[in-house]
Amino acid sequence: MDQVLWMLKTSPEYAALVDGLNRGESAAVTGVGQINRSHMIAGLRRDTKRPIVILTQDDMAARRMQEELKCFLHEEVPILPGRDLTLYDAAVVSRSWEQKRLRQLYALAQGQVPLLIMSWEAASQRTLPPAVLSKATIHLEVGKEYPLDSLIASLVTAGYSRCGMVEGVGQFAVRGGILDVFSPASDKPVRAEFFGDELDTMGFFDSDTQRRDENTESCTLLPVCETLPHCHMGGLEVLCKDLRSLISRQRRHKNVNEPLVATLTKDLEKYENGLNNTASDRYMALIYPEFATALDYIAQDSILVLCDHSSLQRAARTRTEELGMQLDSMLQAGLVVGELCDFALQWEDFCPRLRGRTVAYFDAFGGSAYPEECPPKQLLPMTAKQLPGYGGSMDTVVSDLTHYQKMEFGSLVLCGTRRRAELLQQMLREKGLSCFLCIPLNTLPKPGQILLAEGSLPYGMEYPLSKLAVLTEGQMIAKGEPRKRAKKAGATNRQKLNSFTDLSPGDLVVHENYGIGRFLAMEQIKVDGAVKDYIKIAYQGSDTLFVPATQLDLVSKYIGGGGEDANVRLNKIGSDAWQKTKAKARKAAKDMAGELIQLYAQRKRQPGFAFAADAPWQKEFEDNFPYPETDDQLRCIADIKHDMEAPTPMDRLLCGDVGFGKTEVALRAVMKCIMDGKQAAILVPTTVLAQQHYQTAISRFRGFPVTIDVLSRFRTPKQQAKTLQDVRSGSVDLIIGTHKLLQKSVEFKDLGLLIVDEEQRFGVSHKERLKEISKGVDVLTLSATPIPRTLNMALSGIRDMSTIEEPPSDRYPVQTFVTEYNTAIIDDAIRREVERGGQVYYLHNRTETIDQCAGALRRRIPGLSVAVAHGQMTEDALGDVMQAMAEGEIQVLVCTTIIETGLDIPNANTLIIENADRFGLSQLHQLRGRVGRSTRHAYAYFTYRPDKSLTEIAEKRLAAIRDFAEFGSGFKIAMRDLEIRGAGNLLGAEQSGHMMSVGYDMYLKLLDEAVLEERGEAPKAPDCTADLNVTANVDKDYVARGEERMDLYRRMAAIRSQEDADDLLDEIVDRYGEPPKGVLNLIDIALLRAQARKAGIKDIRQKSGNVLFVLNNLNFEAVSALCADPDYKARVIFLANAKEPTLQLKLATGVDSLKQSKLFVQRYGAQCC
Repeated sequence: MDQVLWMLKTSPEYAALVDGLNRGESAAVTGVGQINRSHMIAGLRRDTKRPIVILTQDDMAARRMQEELKCFLHEEVPILPGRDLTLYDAAVVSRSWEQKRLRQLYALAQGQVPLLIMSWEAASQRTLPPAVLSKATIHLEVGKEYPLDSLIASLVTAGYSRCGMVEGVGQFAVRGGILDVFSPASDKPVRAEFFGDELDTMGFFDSDTQRRDENTESCTLLPVCETLPHCHMGGLEVLCKDLRSLISRQRRHKNVNEPLVATLTKDLEKYENGLNNTASDRYMALIYPEFATALDYIAQDSILVLCDHSSLQRAARTRTEELGMQLDSMLQAGLVVGELCDFALQWEDFCPRLRGRTVAYFDAFGGSAYPEECPPKQLLPMTAKQLPGYGGSMDTVVSDLTHYQKMEFGSLVLCGTRRRAELLQQMLREKGLSCFLCIPLNTLPKPGQILLAEGSLPYGMEYPLSKLAVLTEGQMIAKGEPRKRAKKAGATNRQKLNSFTDLSPGDLVVHENYGIGRFLAMEQIKVDGAVKDYIKIAYQGSDTLFVPATQLDLVSKYIGGGGEDANVRLNKIGSDAWQKTKAKARKAAKDMAGELIQLYAQRKRQPGFAFAADAPWQKEFEDNFPYPETDDQLRCIADIKHDMEAPTPMDRLLCGDVGFGKTEVALRAVMKCIMDGKQAAILVPTTVLAQQHYQTAISRFRGFPVTIDVLSRFRTPKQQAKTLQDVRSGSVDLIIGTHKLLQKSVEFKDLGLLIVDEEQRFGVSHKERLKEISKGVDVLTLSATPIPRTLNMALSGIRDMSTIEEPPSDRYPVQTFVTEYNTAIIDDAIRREVERGGQVYYLHNRTETIDQCAGALRRRIPGLSVAVAHGQMTEDALGDVMQAMAEGEIQVLVCTTIIETGLDIPNANTLIIENADRFGLSQLHQLRGRVGRSTRHAYAYFTYRPDKSLTEIAEKRLAAIRDFAEFGSGFKIAMRDLEIRGAGNLLGAEQSGHMMSVGYDMYLKLLDEAVLEERGEAPKAPDCTADLNVTANVDKDYVARGEERMDLYRRMAAIRSQEDADDLLDEIVDRYGEPPKGVLNLIDIALLRAQARKAGIKDIRQKSGNVLFVLNNLNFEAVSALCADPDYKARVIFLANAKEPTLQLKLATGVDSLKQSKLFVQRYGAQCC
């Protein structure tokens, strides 16, 4: 694109503009189209060597500018985001947008941003003054001294919250001399280790694994939000004093505004008690008397570019009016103080701030009045046109190029890829136009010459005076550079085992040998002088079981399929009920494994079609995808292509949330199928989904000779008959349809690939017909519910599965509020979304009262288009509503959780949930995923009933929701719950019942064993238990939080090799410092158990001066050899009267039992080999 920028050198106006700006003179350029403006700004970036800040009228214009500049400069130009002021009382507010904004403001203040775009809203919002941001920012450097207490106080001042374990931005944790903190300035949290007051080492760590993965010498800790009460000039005490005087002034008014006094009093109490006030934005003018905006952060030597300043002026007026209306309703509700309502810069106040700055005005038309405070020194009228993209239309290209050749213009055509340029060259030559390929582009076209090159722009350009034209296809957007992602390390000990941090007293657990009980507590007991931790579990009646912490891998949290544990019966110790239940579940798992293995073998015997390797068109089709693919997408595509190229029919399941890019993966498989002359079919459960897939396919295959059709109830009988005829004759390459595709009347000429979306939503008869159609055909099944990786491993080699767990890189955060239900807040949220042309999901999860709820909304907001959707409606009625929603005819959809999976509606960007405390985190996570699917700001309001006395479970849930909304913590639990539902879907109803009876983890273990048995492989040896009288515990002084101790015990108990032990020990040292003896003993016991298991020992138990070793099978030779060993003479006895083969070792004095046991197991293992 360098040559495209060189074009500007041919324009005298552009040369005058650069010259004037370099001298510090303001200039105005008129008569330029939007793309020409971006072209010139890209040129200024290269030719002026000064920072540039671009001001646009709104977010949409800012993103368009970003997209165009990316085409010219091949770099992502940052946009300063706007944010919503939090003026309502909310329990919790997520601050992702605010933190992105702080990051940009700090970079701007430090002179680290050579080019920045901001909308009028983002630029005019009141914010903290640059001096305050600088003062509240903390810089840490290795080798310098920082008293930890004062550092903690500085973090609290900057808005950070103290917690046990850092999971999200704005949190910090202290463990001894180790500080973990997650700053908005970094993508990862940082761990700082202090030696006294000196900062000894520092490194970034992964918040999922809590493992350090990259060292750093310095880091910056930015404040967490823009309004920091502690940063009041006189501190928090003076802020409280100011609030008291405000309250007394309000009380002296003739008509006292009681709601306002109540709001002020409530806020004052929060500040006096050191509590967090989410609505501190109300007092921004009180905390920072100096009025500051993003414009105050722009360096004096920067060039300020105003795009279409008359539109900017209009945007400023509109913004002032909107904010005024919003504040009026809040003043009436007593939520804000009139004298403190100065939240945005007016246009009249903005103009004086331009004095002394270098400003470049770019306008489409001349004649508008410029601000008198900063008039342009030069007026540069230009003739530069924006051309529409030719969009694949050959006639347009030919007629335009013929015209330009006659006019002696040099024409440059940007074709996207080399292959497209070659095809276009061939077509143009057939039409009698001579043209040349110029790849890479290293020269500009001469008069009358046509050059074809790689690259793309959203629009074409024409410079009549320079006699140059650039044509482009248009819809080809510059593909984003794949974001460099840190490679995920192989599964660590933590990932192999689901983290246990979510186990709390009262939760149901499953013990492998005793069944389902209730976890009561973790107790420390002293036995024979050794301190050990035990897990106390209550069973039916008054039975209690104490499980040594070293055997915690025999215990797993009970997770059934439903999420609620109310109706699960506890087992009785000593009864055989548990063994029977286990046996039933084992038999069911075995039957299922048998069936699957049979199916797998049958499929392998069936002849299929081996597709050829990728054709050039396949590569071109994939290159046209306008977004960077995620690593998961690329892996899934590779898996599918590998299956398609094999001679046996593919049967693969692809899982991933809605919007994670499953459709793109499926369409690439379709392209591969069509390239080999075969037909492809996509089967979907609903008409609306069929329509959505159809539209996606049409736009994705544009420019390729692929015929696509759709079969659903939205087509007339005549259209349907024509489609069926075309499918039969083979003139349709891709058919998308609902269950109508399964009718007997549907015949394919040569079906090569069948894609089934959401298979679990089709009935039994449909599935039978599916089996008929898919004989010998490659089948790809899509599912929006994630499937657990553990289940995937258990079924590997039986069922081929691919998962997309990574969201697309351009997903924007959803601004989340957790608040009491308040009609004023809700109505305001709906109005604001509807005013910007968006749509709202309003979740009311009771079918009986859903119509009343919709009626109340219509009454409260006249003129609102409201519709209702719930599961008891007929499929057709529901389909009509969802279609109307997808087409933007409905403004508010009042619905039940039916929206959880399904449509992708990018225009719906506000979600309101009533009684959020009744939902699990997994549901809330999935529901929140319905919004924020476009580049617009999205909002989620999780509301609960005001003054409702919450049950303990709901209280817990609400606390979890708050953490989830504010810091994104609990995400792993949410995903786990979701995955269990996915497992239920995949396994079917009968297997789900057995999964409920023994718990998910136990069921997986049984399934694993069954698969090995069915394949004729040796079953895994049973785990060995060990209970020795050595101090083996994690001290409270070393790890303070009970959940973390529990997690460590569970992971230590799961160690199976020296590599696992070293891995965990590294993490323990990194997170908590040097471990005490008790922790090292725990790791040694885990290694002893692993070694003993290999040697065929199933239990090791110390009884006073002896250690008993219970064997799986009696090995006479090994026992005899040990008894004859001089080291063990008269110390090893075989206990003939024991129920199972048992060896007794008499301990030598002065050496601890753990060391002696390790040595004994080593010797015994050596004799067994």
